Amino acid sequence: MAALPGENLKHHQNFTVASITLLSSNPPNSVSGPLSATFGSASGFPELRFLLEPDGQHSIHFDLRTTQLFRLGEVQSLCVSEGSETTKEKIYSKGITIIFKDEEENSSFHGAFEQWKTEVVIQESDLPNGTLSSSKSKFDDKIEASSAKMYFHYYGQLLHQQNMLQDYVRTGSYYAAVIENQADFVGRVVVDVGAGSGILSLFAAQAGAKHVYAVEASEMADYAQKLIAGNPILGQRITVIKGKVEDVELPEKADILISEPMGTLLVNERMLESYVIARDRFLVPNGKMFPTVGRIHMAPFSDEYLYVEIANKALFWQQQNYYGVDLTALHGTAFQGYFSQPVVDAFDPRLLVAPAVSHVINFTTVKEEDLYEIDIPLKFTASVGTRIHGLACWFDVLFNGSTVQRWLTTAPGAPTTHWYQLRCVLSQPIYVMPGQEITGHLHMIAHSAQSYTINLTLSAKMWGPGAEQGGILQTSSCRLDLKEPYYRMSQPQAYSSAQDQQQPNQLLQSQDLHLPSLDEDGSDFIQQPSNDSSVQIH
Repeated sequence: MAALPGENLKHHQNFTVASITLLSSNPPNSVSGPLSATFGSASGFPELRFLLEPDGQHSIHFDLRTTQLFRLGEVQSLCVSEGSETTKEKIYSKGITIIFKDEEENSSFHGAFEQWKTEVVIQESDLPNGTLSSSKSKFDDKIEASSAKMYFHYYGQLLHQQNMLQDYVRTGSYYAAVIENQADFVGRVVVDVGAGSGILSLFAAQAGAKHVYAVEASEMADYAQKLIAGNPILGQRITVIKGKVEDVELPEKADILISEPMGTLLVNERMLESYVIARDRFLVPNGKMFPTVGRIHMAPFSDEYLYVEIANKALFWQQQNYYGVDLTALHGTAFQGYFSQPVVDAFDPRLLVAPAVSHVINFTTVKEEDLYEIDIPLKFTASVGTRIHGLACWFDVLFNGSTVQRWLTTAPGAPTTHWYQLRCVLSQPIYVMPGQEITGHLHMIAHSAQSYTINLTLSAKMWGPGAEQGGILQTSSCRLDLKEPYYRMSQPQAYSSAQDQQQPNQLLQSQDLHLPSLDEDGSDFIQQPSNDSSVQIH
């Protein structure tokens, strides 16, 4: 349990000042002393109190969480409290100048002020409903303010929360994972990371959690409070904390974390990093994480309809007489621009032309920095002869419960989720023959707009006589911004007759991986695809 305010200090500290001047009055009003100045936490938060009269009936209070102290001279200091902050300047709600009897008293006062700010304000984890740390936010260091503002505004709206709640694959999988593993929740402390509407916190309470801390940074925290208050039997064991997991402090460690940190392609929005930070800050050693593991699955695909659709978007720029203007100078740029957008939609798994490969992220062991740059080598063997138009991607996550191990999948052919699937389309397709080897890389670099720049390269290796000596026959590459996808949201398109002979699950076998014990290092998760339809956790 974290220390109470001032537990490492005296219960209170007293100083005597010669006089103070109230700057908020016009003209400034001076009060002669000697006057008593006291640091303490009797009000439930760290404060500085100046007694204007010996009986203590008239006093000035400063909340140390929002107060700054400046030395103006040997015996004079300025104390101000922040009232609000605009984009250009901070507005201070009150301020006083303080005159000390000597320089030594002034220095001692400043030392006490800094100690209380350090020991109490930054570490103030005593409050039962959590509180914000005054230290610089790690989130703010790496995410640009405009992106964060739009992000929290989006998730602060009920209509978007409803969209996610009505994804019954998502919500139902979480409910089943929690309720089927009540042994992991009964009597345990739970932290819900990015709680949103609070639905997962309520699930955890249903499963018997001792207490749930629902941490939510957007305005949705207020709605979550309402929803939880509307379920009082469960709500009495849930505390909503408005703030970022990078900033808030909790009164106790968590036995289990629960969160829905997945974005498009698993990593979009960079919330996985917040999930990992919450693990490092709040989770007890060997505590559980729901979800526990995430996997990105990738396979080359052939989709002539999609390719033509994207290419045709740039035809507008081939006009040579658009109101007397020749637009063709921008056709090449527009063409590449349309192919820089990942396509988000649901597609028929028979469009895949090779068995999928997977990249595993173990949330219990991965470092935050590992998510800044993700490099995935690709190697496939073509099942049919066709044109490859790009790389199809989807993900799944594992809830490694003590009783039941449950997967939530976004695979093509499975019930559609609000994540759909994602496809990176090459502006220059490559041709392959059955059995031909396809190699490449999927390289993702995080950026400050809470997403990733994707660099994809696919190559077809030499085929036929002399192929054993190696060599590349064709190479195609593209750069895409995961932040700016093309939301196609269409129904699965028709597929070529050559692919009709394939069974939908034939090319999705990489989902059926045997994973080693999650108590191990977790660095070597991927083993050979298995024909067994189950995933075994030892």
